[in-house]
Amino acid sequence: MMKKTSKLMSLVIAGAMVLSMTACGGNTAETTAAATQAQETAADTAAQAEETTAGTEDGTAAQAEGTTYKIGVLQLVQHTALDAANEGFIAALDDAGIAYEVDQQNASGDQSACQTVASKFANEKKDLILAIATPAAQAMVGAVEDTPVLVTAVTDPAESGLVDTNEKPGANVTGTSDLTPVKEQIDLLKQLVPDARTIGVLYCSAESNSKIQADMAKEAIAAAGMESKEYTVSSSNEIQTVVQSMVGAVDAVYAPTDNVIAAGMATVGMVAGDNNLPVICGEAGMVQNGGLATYGIDYYQLGYMTGQQAVKILTEGASPADMPIEYLPVEKCELTVNEETAQTLGIDVSGLK
Repeated sequence: MMKKTSKLMSLVIAGAMVLSMTACGGNTAETTAAATQAQETAADTAAQAEETTAGTEDGTAAQAEGTTYKIGVLQLVQHTALDAANEGFIAALDDAGIAYEVDQQNASGDQSACQTVASKFANEKKDLILAIATPAAQAMVGAVEDTPVLVTAVTDPAESGLVDTNEKPGANVTGTSDLTPVKEQIDLLKQLVPDARTIGVLYCSAESNSKIQADMAKEAIAAAGMESKEYTVSSSNEIQTVVQSMVGAVDAVYAPTDNVIAAGMATVGMVAGDNNLPVICGEAGMVQNGGLATYGIDYYQLGYMTGQQAVKILTEGASPADMPIEYLPVEKCELTVNEETAQTLGIDVSGLK
């Protein structure tokens, strides 16, 4: 406002000087016309200056009120659970009514691609980054130090080296865990396949997220009076061979929320179905793609919860260091059954409804 006032005053003074010069020069028609023109020019210039200044002030206010946040999203691979978490995250941002630009990147299960995207986001100085699944989160946390990073679809962020502790992350990283009720899933297996004695635990050895769940499953299997055998793959190319090796050696299969197995679940379901092997899965999307059943979390709700954390960080100044890792409560877990698979295997699931 000071700049606008000064400019107007200068124009008024200039106009006064013109009038003064006119008075000293005599009362001629030419002089009077020149003075009139000078006055009109000064008035027009003052009006234009006022409009320009007002427009600049209005624009600055609008920009302050309408911040557009730059958000990067790195998803490890495309499959039902991770897609749902991504969708839930975006829905929470939309429901909060904030303006944002999102850069969606999918690594297609390639760890080197995760590293490349992590470096890209670090250089672009995003306002916030979301990493979906453990390998994506590990790559992002290794590359970004100052930008807030949220993780989701990670079983144990502390165990995976992403935070100091799940209760107090301590740096620029927090998020949500997809820890599933493994014991309840094994109990479900026992209910559906009561004669099962040996259970094959199938997961990708490259995912620390899956190793944690596999160990929990083996404990639950032992507690239920059954034996477990561990079967691992290092990539999706090994899935068919490894599942075929389970035929005749186990009575049922347990597959946790493993990203490689989830992405290749159609192959698992095909081989298992052809050989009468029930597969209890870690999440609903795996069931829909060929598994028998699960009692698991809703990944859309998990992503939505992560989106709410993002809103707090972006709009309220919340610090990831002080935001505990959040979990979906057990009461929000849902039973999912593939009735077509159950019919193929000759398993009665009517009692579960």
